[in-house]
Amino acid sequence: MTFLSREDAGRQLGGFLKNGHLDAQVVLGLPRGGVVVAAEVADMLGLPLDVVVVRKIGHPRHREFAVGAMAEGDVVILDENAIAKTGVVREELVDVIKEERERLTAYQRRFEISGPLNVTDKSVLVVDDGLATGATTEAAVRSLRQRGARQVILAVPVASDSGYNRLNRVCDAVFALAVDPEFDAVGRYYDEFRQTSDDEVIALLADNHRRIPGLLQHGYKNHNSQ
Repeated sequence: MTFLSREDAGRQLGGFLKNGHLDAQVVLGLPRGGVVVAAEVADMLGLPLDVVVVRKIGHPRHREFAVGAMAEGDVVILDENAIAKTGVVREELVDVIKEERERLTAYQRRFEISGPLNVTDKSVLVVDDGLATGATTEAAVRSLRQRGARQVILAVPVASDSGYNRLNRVCDAVFALAVDPEFDAVGRYYDEFRQTSDDEVIALLADNHRRIPGLLQHGYKNHNSQ
């Protein structure tokens, strides 16, 4: 199964979810690419859109190789097997985590245009553009649990077997249009898979907030106003 673009994947995913009488009050995209998919889903479901910020934790000497992930609320998940096999020096890893935590905080300030989201006792729908290992998505889910979400549902256009099974252990429900036992990379399932910019994410959030000005009526208040 392939998609023309993230927008196409979001429309197909939204159509699938719309027919399932989904119990969700807000759609949360994983920046950056996941927000493009999430925006289409939110539009089809008529729900407010926001973000849950995550960061990969790269190997200290090979930063493109992930050895963990983190999310809002000081949630850190480490792949101890990968750390042991690749000889990660703990002192170096501490520096990487500190750096990524600073970047995560900066992204929170940049993307949370209506202030931090209050998810206490709410049902949230998390959306990404695909599920590979599932590490960053699991960090997002654990962050939402820690922040008091009543229910966390995950929806993705495509997932690996291992990622799908991993997230089923931590989510209330997981929906995927395709689960591929031969999964190798998210981009393989898209005809167009260009990089998404920060400005695009902010524009999608702002557009949703203008068209669905329901953050307050849905119970999601800017913490600064409480």
